[in-house]
Amino acid sequence: MTPLVSIIMGSTSDLPIMEKACQLLDQLQIPFEVNALSAHRTPAAVEQFATTASARGLKVIIAAAGMAAALPGVIAAQTTLPVIGVPIKGMLDGLDAMLSIIQMPPGIPVATVGVNGAQNAALLAAEMLAIGDEAIAQRVADYKGSLKDKIEKANRELAGVKYQFKTN
Repeated sequence: MTPLVSIIMGSTSDLPIMEKACQLLDQLQIPFEVNALSAHRTPAAVEQFATTASARGLKVIIAAAGMAAALPGVIAAQTTLPVIGVPIKGMLDGLDAMLSIIQMPPGIPVATVGVNGAQNAALLAAEMLAIGDEAIAQRVADYKGSLKDKIEKANRELAGVKYQFKTN
């Protein structure tokens, strides 16, 4: 199986957040790989990864980083593949990481999801892949439909919660 999506994180300490991306890609049956690479501690490995990603069959890269959050931008500077940045909450509640990721210079775009938004990054990657793959498109549509079902179920459960002054 050739991975279509690569999930890259600056450190395995980001894995508890990035697991949500792994779980969703798995649920959507999209082959992916997961690696730890650091723009600051392993710059040569990041360059090797980014410059060979397309040739290896990857279609989308999800890159997570906290604090200075250089990883998504460094990868985007060295590949033509779409890169989705996931700012990881650390210092300043993740605002520092988010600003580092969204403030890219012209010509080096990085799509950015919310702080710790790994699940949305995976869904965005799936939607990108769905443009050219009807099977993935159907699985994405089914997943999004299930979100509606979850909220409707939650609302039915809330109707059963009683308070003295609750009116519904």
